[in-house]
Amino acid sequence: MAEIQLGVVEKQFADMIWDMEPVSTSDLVKAAKERFGWARTTTYTVIHRLCNKELFANEGGIVTSLISRDNFYTLQSRQFVNSAFDGSLPKFLAAFAGENKLTKQEADELRKMINEAE
Repeated sequence: MAEIQLGVVEKQFADMIWDMEPVSTSDLVKAAKERFGWARTTTYTVIHRLCNKELFANEGGIVTSLISRDNFYTLQSRQFVNSAFDGSLPKFLAAFAGENKLTKQEADELRKMINEAE
């Protein structure tokens, strides 16, 4: 899947859709007005953008996801590691842990993930 770039508000709107789906566009217009203060046209524009990015589909005024929230954020995480750490998970983990020591539970979880990935 191609890299998907979303702004902060687009991510918040996408999260709202994932929470409500399947959802009618009219319900999204009401929810976006309440949460973001958007006009109807703004909501339809953002729905259209998210559909063009192949995150959602709008069929007959009902919006549903083409990719789950979990899969989207997994892709975003991979894109971040690839761009910021040359795709190196060890470099990312070293930067993430920094001067902070991992708890025993965190270390155990990482070991388990590594063992399952091998």
